[in-house]
Amino acid sequence: MLKERKLFLIGVWVAILPFLGFFESWRKILFVLTGIGIIYLAYLFYNEAKVRNSKDENVIKSFIDNIGSGE
Repeated sequence: MLKERKLFLIGVWVAILPFLGFFESWRKILFVLTGIGIIYLAYLFYNEAKVRNSKDENVIKSFIDNIGSGE
């Protein structure tokens, strides 16, 4: 939940950043740093999904046919 909240706050930051009145050079630097933050969060989400998928592969999924013999 913490990563999702950070991603939401970064989205809000990107939405309001152009209107905050920073100098052009500062704004570019802030956008680059924000992009690096988004890349880092995406990497964390990727690792979490990879771990979750590997746990799913370790579970034996059995199929039991529950159809009667037709009687």
